[in-house]
Amino acid sequence: MAIVGTDSFMSGWGEASNGVSYAGWAFKDGDQAECLSWVDSRSEMKRVRVVALDEYKPNAAHTHIYVFKPEIHKAICKACGAGSHA
Repeated sequence: MAIVGTDSFMSGWGEASNGVSYAGWAFKDGDQAECLSWVDSRSEMKRVRVVALDEYKPNAAHTHIYVFKPEIHKAICKACGAGSHA
């Protein structure tokens, strides 16, 4: 499972110069709510949704899947001033 969204910052240039870029964060069992909150709080992420990676077939010019690690993403939130989203 992963939380995926359209990355409005990365869409329209680079590998996604002719389309949209999707970014997703795979999460461990029990981390879905925290991951969803973190991704949904990012201003560049649009159409945020939960997907099953084994069935996911993105229709995008570029897709990148990251691994969500709560301890790292909480630190990122504190550094950018957005809070912990926990």
